Formats: sequence, C-alpha cells, structure tokens
Amino acid sequence: MSNLRLINETEITSSVSSVDITDVFSADFDIYKIVTNGIEDTTDTPSLHIRFINSSGSVISASNYDYAYLNMRSEGSFAENRGTNQSYIRGVFSFSNATHSQGSVTYIFNPYLATSYTFGLSQFSSYATAVRSIKNIGVLKQTASMTGFQLFDIDNTDFSEGIIRTYGLRVDS
Repeated sequence: MSNLRLINETEITSSVSSVDITDVFSADFDIYKIVTNGIEDTTDTPSLHIRFINSSGSVISASNYDYAYLNMRSEGSFAENRGTNQSYIRGVFSFSNATHSQGSVTYIFNPYLATSYTFGLSQFSSYATAVRSIKNIGVLKQTASMTGFQLFDIDNTDFSEGIIRTYGLRVDS
C-alpha cells in the first residue's frame, strides 16, 4: 500500500494568471507532496510562485515569507538568490522563458498545524536555450492553520494548461 494519498487533482484548461487549490491541508497529514506537470502557455512558461491560503479562505499575501534557491545552469555558473519578508515564496513551480514543458515536486510541512510555521522544499527543471534546475526552500513565518495554496505569476503572465496533483504523505509508526 502506498504512503501517498491523492487528495486533489486540478487540471488547467483555460488561460489563468493564478490557481487556488483549497481544502487540501487538514489534520490528516503533516507532510504534503505537490506535483505539477506541463504548466505552460503557448508563447512562454510563466514564473510560478506560491502563497498559502488560511482556514478562512484568505490568500496570505503579507510580507511573512522567506525563501532561498539555487539556480543550477547547464550553460554557466550556478546562482543563488534569497528573499526575506516577501509576499510569496519565489520560484517554487517554474521560472519564465522556458519553451518546453516542465514539472516540479514540492513538499509542504505542517501547513495545518496552527502552532508551527509552514515550510516548503521544491525542485524543478526546465529548458529554454539551456537546461535549468532549481532547488528551493521557503517558509511562511505565521502561526495559523493553512488549508490550501495559490500558484500565481507575479508578472500576471497567463498559463493555459497543466496538471497540479496534491498528495498527503502518510507516515507509518
């Protein structure tokens, strides 16, 4: 029996600049896995980031997010980037200018636990003129119960296709 339980599958079939995935985090799991496939537009792949949605249904856009990521470029040196007190976690699902479909894997820790910060780890690869791989870590420095998340592009670039799957990770004792 698998330790992963599919909670939600959302397919993007029309042009949008953000997608809210609600009611996926609960007391049933402490760790979640989010997998995206084929998120792109006809001209460019959007740069998709994450915000969390609290139990009241509000998207948390206050400057309570910190992140750091490593951009591993095949055509040049690696680059690090970080941000503190931001209104989102940058580069969790994709970066712009990728002409080929890409996928990502993200783990979210303790989003529903109201006494803990919400942490995330992610990685993805893309191809534009060269291969790029990104490893990312981020935190929402707010102790509140989160029940969902939002994928969005800060440049309001629309994306028109793709699949987002959210799993709960069961831990056997």
